[in-house]
Amino acid sequence: MLLDNLALFLRIVEKGGLAAAGREIGLSPATVSERLAALERRYGATLLKRTTRAISLTDEGRLLVEGARRLLAEAEDLDSLVKHGAERISGPIRLSAPEDLGRRRIVPVIDAFLAEHPAVTVDLNLTDGYVDLVGQGLDFAIRHGVLADSSLRSIPLGENRRIVCAAPGYLVRHGAPRHPRDLAQHDCILMRFGQNIDRRWPFLIAGRLERVSVQGRRIANDGGLVRQWCKQGHGIALKSIRDIDEDLATGALVELLQEYAAGSTALQIVFPPSRVQPRRVRMLIECIDTALADRLPLDGHSVMP
Repeated sequence: MLLDNLALFLRIVEKGGLAAAGREIGLSPATVSERLAALERRYGATLLKRTTRAISLTDEGRLLVEGARRLLAEAEDLDSLVKHGAERISGPIRLSAPEDLGRRRIVPVIDAFLAEHPAVTVDLNLTDGYVDLVGQGLDFAIRHGVLADSSLRSIPLGENRRIVCAAPGYLVRHGAPRHPRDLAQHDCILMRFGQNIDRRWPFLIAGRLERVSVQGRRIANDGGLVRQWCKQGHGIALKSIRDIDEDLATGALVELLQEYAAGSTALQIVFPPSRVQPRRVRMLIECIDTALADRLPLDGHSVMP
């Protein structure tokens, strides 16, 4: 019963409320409340702060979230091992990945993994915005850049250069910028990250990092759509080289302002600081790490003359 109550507690946290958690597994709000109260009595601590609009974890609740994930992961591994033997894995995996990278590089890995392990299910959240791994119940996420949450653990997947690019058709009509400040005269395609629009692009100018303001008529929170608009000649974009390497190779896109490139950002797998992950999660992480191990060069791509 303890493991069941711990699993229910995690579902309450993931769904953001007792009623939502109960609806998903067919329990009444009263039953969910009773089982949460039983957990709080067992540990002698309040686990959730509840208002009419939202819930939030207490310090003891956050500690229990980590411990519950660890205990349930170990129990699931043991259950799978006893039922199916060491060669078969089963159960759900929940992960998040950036839109464009996820579709092009992660989905094929997941497809192959599911074909090899038919008792596993995958819930993939494709988003370029911030995700709360603990709050949303994710096993791990693939992310660019510096970790916003220093408590998360990470596995590096190599460097990831961001480049300014455009379709040849756009450059024929509008010309190519010679300097980052020339971008003010161009139609740029902008990314939205949550409530923030990426209107300031980084460049190394005279040996110093500067952020140049850009503007454009097209804004999207989907990196794949930004890439599509760019390939269609609607403007200039700032994209990860891992997202457009094939487009650069075929000439569908051309790299611009290479001499002003502002370096690279880290690509990494991040996950909650739980000590134990189910074996199925560890195996998928290893598959993704292997698939992305073909580190891309940071230079060597053609630039518009």
